[in-house]
Amino acid sequence: MQYSEGQVGRVFTVRIDDRESFTSEIQRFVVAMNIQSGIIHFLGAVRSARVATGPREPVIPPAPRHEEIFGGWELFGLATIYPGEGGPSIHVHTATGRGIRTITGRIQEKSEVYVAINAIIIEFVRISAKRLPDERTGVDLPVFDRVLP
Repeated sequence: MQYSEGQVGRVFTVRIDDRESFTSEIQRFVVAMNIQSGIIHFLGAVRSARVATGPREPVIPPAPRHEEIFGGWELFGLATIYPGEGGPSIHVHTATGRGIRTITGRIQEKSEVYVAINAIIIEFVRISAKRLPDERTGVDLPVFDRVLP
């Protein structure tokens, strides 16, 4: 087990509006505010999104399966922010639903907002972490500066 210890820095509330890209706008905000590490809580709705809903088979490296959702889905979720190889790396997971159907998974590049998504971003300071490709799993994982004995 790895870990890092820090403190809470700034706290932001953000609204992303109808037809904007949730993932692009969150990334743009994090870069603009120079947030290196943190967590994002969010709720709202999307017109459409691409969601990775787990692996096709429970093997390493995983081969993800995807669902495309369209037509206005409610969503609630959270994301982590760590420095990555090309700037802040944001890893977003959500539970999203429409009618009696619910999908849980990782939002990927496509995510068009329906009406609005409200987010609270909590910055962490003095955290020593990076999200880097893990050779064994083939997944980008956070790497921390300490190991629990």
